[in-house]
Amino acid sequence: MKKILILGSAPDAIRASGFDKKLFDSIVAINNAWKISPHWSHSIFPTDFPVDRRPIERFNQKIHTADEYVPIQNRYGGFLYAGGTMAFTAAYWALGKLKPDLIAFLGCDMIYEGKNTHFYGSGTADPLRKDPSLRSIEAKANRFEYFANKMCCDVVNISDTDISRLTYQKVAVSELDSYNRSPRKLNSTVVLEALSMENSLNYFVESGKYWKETDKFDLSKIDELDSLWLSCFQNQSENT
Repeated sequence: MKKILILGSAPDAIRASGFDKKLFDSIVAINNAWKISPHWSHSIFPTDFPVDRRPIERFNQKIHTADEYVPIQNRYGGFLYAGGTMAFTAAYWALGKLKPDLIAFLGCDMIYEGKNTHFYGSGTADPLRKDPSLRSIEAKANRFEYFANKMCCDVVNISDTDISRLTYQKVAVSELDSYNRSPRKLNSTVVLEALSMENSLNYFVESGKYWKETDKFDLSKIDELDSLWLSCFQNQSENT
């Protein structure tokens, strides 16, 4: 089983510093998260990420920018539908580029409480900004899981936190080596309706810079679409 870790910057992400380097085939570190584990293999960040915070590319550690992840994101419908925050951008990039059997998230719960919101202290809560693509993070999480399952890839959350905006099954790190594929059951009628609505709305921006075309988006339609993705799995329960 090819296992990929999507590593964010929440306080509990620091656990990755103690992971055996053989636990994951690749570690995709978002923004500052490359500082957590010396075993990161891919560093991914937005165009405006400060140059002085970027890692140095080495033989087995690669940097990936918008030039690489925008075309891959577009294969899955574009940023407006996928959710314009790096946790989902990194996930779609890993799915399309690395083609894993399992994607595990750590440090991507998008819960910002207390003084230390990130492993390095207080940081900007990017997913909480007012953005048409992030009106329901949970809907975007479900949408990614649908596309992952379509490619026979499971999605799990290995965070130890009690709450999460991610809707994925919680799995202990110790269970990953013996993990058996157990995708949630889809409501295929709802999925087809959601995909059809995406196609009909045509909220696709090839450049990825959807924020420059916000006048073309009807927020009520986005909310309607999100409601479909929120119910795309049968027996959907919060924070599974």
